[in-house]
Amino acid sequence: MFWTILIAVLFALDQVTKAYVRDNLPLGVRNEVIPGFFYFTHVENTGAAFGILKNGRYFFIILTVIICGILIYVMIKNKQKLLRLAISFILAGAAGNWIDRVIRGKVTDFFDFYIFGYDYPVFNVADICINIGTFLLVFFVLFIYKEPKKKMRQQKT
Repeated sequence: MFWTILIAVLFALDQVTKAYVRDNLPLGVRNEVIPGFFYFTHVENTGAAFGILKNGRYFFIILTVIICGILIYVMIKNKQKLLRLAISFILAGAAGNWIDRVIRGKVTDFFDFYIFGYDYPVFNVADICINIGTFLLVFFVLFIYKEPKKKMRQQKT
């Protein structure tokens, strides 16, 4: 139950922030928050991260459903809390961007950073969730996960 609530809260946060940006910041407009570093910039993305595979709407809709199904299966079968936390973040973010693609045909992005002179791609709360979940998943796989021990049968020769 906790995991469902966490996914719902993160999903709602993503959808509320995107709706706020769409309603209050015209497309393409940049509002400076921290000069030369952080802006709210309303952009719409028809592709994936960093704008790759533009106009791949149906591909991403189908791929997201498949990946989410696999993640839900893994989450149900595994009781590790860190793994479930990682999957919860990924599912919330994936659902947030998925619903945008299904309903609007594009994803609303608005966090815009210039880091050391580099114009980092604009992103949203769902992207943050996916990145946090992916980091946690990698951490889990590298440092916590252990292969189940297989029972070895001794054969007498």
